[in-house]
Amino acid sequence: MLTTLSAKGRIVRASNNGGWTVSRPRWTTFDAWLGSEIDVVDEAGARATLVRHWLHSFGAGTLRDVQWWLGSTRGAVRTALSDVGAVEVDLDGLPGFALSDDLEAVEPVEPWAALLPGLDPTTMGWFDRDWYLGPHRAALFDSTGNGGSTAWWDGRIVGGWNQSARGEMVLQLLEQVDPHAARCLEQEAGRLTAWLSGVRVAPRFPSPLSRTKATT
Repeated sequence: MLTTLSAKGRIVRASNNGGWTVSRPRWTTFDAWLGSEIDVVDEAGARATLVRHWLHSFGAGTLRDVQWWLGSTRGAVRTALSDVGAVEVDLDGLPGFALSDDLEAVEPVEPWAALLPGLDPTTMGWFDRDWYLGPHRAALFDSTGNGGSTAWWDGRIVGGWNQSARGEMVLQLLEQVDPHAARCLEQEAGRLTAWLSGVRVAPRFPSPLSRTKATT
């Protein structure tokens, strides 16, 4: 019932009735929480707005990416892409779409390391994931498509991570990385261990890899 009411714009999640490691949201009205009721927009306009935001954050992407993320039909997505003036681009031989003001090439960045939590938008943002996930889908996604904790190096997923009984972050690499990458990932694990300060966070949607016990 709460989900239905929130989808209709009647109520919204408010403060959490518990610590930051648990999800026990209280619910209230939009007016009480945000100061006013939400604006009512037509379905096509709302869909176009969502697609524009997706392209701004995740584009360029394929039609299947957008359709999967939006949970809509191909026809509706094509209409929304047209409504926002999306431009067709080539994605290594696959047709994709980008916003017309987002076509300039970006400058290369230095290699970076990151340990991301389960369901992170960076992991879940696209349907076609081979370009950053490689062969690791079976290890890092559960049977319903929820992405688990992931270890990234230079824009690609190279494994995952877990917590030991003492709360230490333990890397679970699925492929060999060079020594510099390994040091950067270990430094990130150490940073997160210190930040959590012994707090253990149970994954809500554990991946097959995350079920592997960390012994450090």
